[in-house]
Amino acid sequence: MPGKKSVLFVCLGNICRSPIAEAVFLDIIKKRGISDQWIVESAAVIDYHNGKPPDNRAMKTLEKFGITDYKHRARVATTSDIRDFDYIFGMDDSNISNLYDLNQQESTYCRKAKISLLGEYDPQGEKIVPDPFYSKGVAMFEQVYHQCVRCCEAFLDTLS
Repeated sequence: MPGKKSVLFVCLGNICRSPIAEAVFLDIIKKRGISDQWIVESAAVIDYHNGKPPDNRAMKTLEKFGITDYKHRARVATTSDIRDFDYIFGMDDSNISNLYDLNQQESTYCRKAKISLLGEYDPQGEKIVPDPFYSKGVAMFEQVYHQCVRCCEAFLDTLS
């Protein structure tokens, strides 16, 4: 991934929070005219939803806020992701722990990525991006969307 910055968003199953964050980030960098400077992906820490599209409620939320061209299939984070990405953002402490465990699977310490909570960039101080999977309706998905917008904007602002 030489010449471009790279970011990977990670949640439990890669069908709710991390796809929303990925779609939001892609939308923001498109609007800022810097899409060509980034590689953006998302992944899971478990393989339960591997190959599946995002949760319907996540897609409806993205569409409600004007992101209509997002395509995604869930995948699992790998040791090469830890090695290759510049930034990896987990949604909660469990995701971060899983990412560090994944890093330890390599025979040598190989981490290139700065691993942190996406919520560390939330100007409202919400460190954890809550998992909306078991919620009813789309209200919590919309909350996740707005938090991802705040965090992604703030993260990008730190780089400029």
